[in-house]
Amino acid sequence: MNQTKRVTRASLTLAAVLAACAPAALAANIAVVGGKTDDEFWNRIKKGLDDAALIVGQQGGSVSYLQLQTYDNLGPDAAQLVRTAISQGVDGIAVPNWVPEAQDEAIKAAVDAGIEVILINAGTIDKARELGAINYVGSDEYVAGVAAGEYFGEHGAKNIVCVTAVPGAANHEARCQGVVDGAASKGAAASKLPLPGSAFGDRVAIAETIKATVLQDDTIDGIITTSATDADGGAIGLSQAGKTETVMLRESADVLAHVHVGDTFNHKASSGLRYILNPPGTQTRVHQHLDIGQGEVPWDDFFGTLAEIGFDGIMTACVFAWEEKADASGRFMRAEMQRYVDKFWK
Repeated sequence: MNQTKRVTRASLTLAAVLAACAPAALAANIAVVGGKTDDEFWNRIKKGLDDAALIVGQQGGSVSYLQLQTYDNLGPDAAQLVRTAISQGVDGIAVPNWVPEAQDEAIKAAVDAGIEVILINAGTIDKARELGAINYVGSDEYVAGVAAGEYFGEHGAKNIVCVTAVPGAANHEARCQGVVDGAASKGAAASKLPLPGSAFGDRVAIAETIKATVLQDDTIDGIITTSATDADGGAIGLSQAGKTETVMLRESADVLAHVHVGDTFNHKASSGLRYILNPPGTQTRVHQHLDIGQGEVPWDDFFGTLAEIGFDGIMTACVFAWEEKADASGRFMRAEMQRYVDKFWK
């Protein structure tokens, strides 16, 4: 399921979660255990929580958000937050069951104390029943992972990597295992790439790791992350590694009918200093439309992938940089494009 849809639906249903946790017409004190609000997913959850808290407050109740400070000691820290909520005498707790072996005892203690518990984000309905919780609100991460793995396999990927920066989290583990199994069912291979919890939500750390990974193994042709923020970092890493061109072409294979061909420089290269704009912060877009070979586009990858996906559409030279020698540029581009067609379209 699309991550944006997931967080939106999660925040919209949080009011219903709180209502289920709150007997006596919401006149109850409710604790919600969650992740750090400086990452995109939990920030949206917290917004939904704040909106729902207004309703609870009008009924004489209250809502508190018990937030993890890091993801390095995920299970024990989450269990301790549940115990904190119990000690506060709350009436209801909503909590992800990230690491069952570390959290189950604390969750059962809450249920035994007469506190209404709902599992959110991580868990299953079967796990909720086992612990005595009244429901589970979230997606089946394994099923979602299987769908992703199958999609990769059906679209030609052979070596897929599932990246997660929440070590030990059952939902992230289940998602990646689903990717592995789904890919295998379509004849593809997939592996897990666990990162330390400090990397979660850190676009730079994710980008550097994925860049290094794909440069070390050029057979990798599929990357999936377990969060939207990490996906942004992954896209940056693939771009820095020069891999995004082939990814975009493969993803658009079914609809690609016309390509414009022109060379350009990688504006993210040289530590982002390929172009220097003054004054700093100038809101300017800089790009070129150069003859093939005058920039940094990996043309073998570009034309090779077009041939691989069976492109049979229109190819147009798109060079604006040499108005003073437009005819020569046009003839050169026509000849170069033909050379690549002859090389890759056998």
